[in-house]
Amino acid sequence: MRNEAHRFGITFHRQKRSKAAIETELENIPGIGQKTSVELLKHFRSVARIKKATKQELTEVVGNAKAVKILEFYNSQP
Repeated sequence: MRNEAHRFGITFHRQKRSKAAIETELENIPGIGQKTSVELLKHFRSVARIKKATKQELTEVVGNAKAVKILEFYNSQP
């Protein structure tokens, strides 16, 4: 019984931790989903680089409309 309880607890913790690692602040941007955020992270390698990217760089990866949404989101933050 004890082993089963520990296995259940460990499995739950691992799932919770892996889900948090996958979710990024990019998905908090309205109009930006998981596929787009994965595409951006593959190209830029980090959220910090995405924040520093120019409109032209973002447009090459995700298109003009999404690039504008990303820039507006990060420019509105303090």
